[in-house]
Amino acid sequence: MLGRIALRGLDFDDGVAGVAYWVLPAARGAGVASRALTALTAWALNEIGFYACNWTTRGATMPSRRVATKSGYLLEGTQRSAALHDDGRHDDGRHDMHLHARIRGD
Repeated sequence: MLGRIALRGLDFDDGVAGVAYWVLPAARGAGVASRALTALTAWALNEIGFYACNWTTRGATMPSRRVATKSGYLLEGTQRSAALHDDGRHDDGRHDMHLHARIRGD
């Protein structure tokens, strides 16, 4: 196993799906995430028929943002204080979330 990628928050009425991914440390830097994201996005937009795929991240996750950009996801904007970070290990308050998207035809 190298990591995980998934569609989530599927809205079939609006034709929008969210994407989420992570890669184990040993596989990082080898293009695994960008290849997986590109393939999943093509399948979601061209085969399933979604119109848009969205991805959000905290501002500090630059490697993940590079994956999204490399996979054709454009920065749409910043959702201010949109997420509360409390994963059981860290409780450091609210974070801005950066929204990236790809739409059919990009």
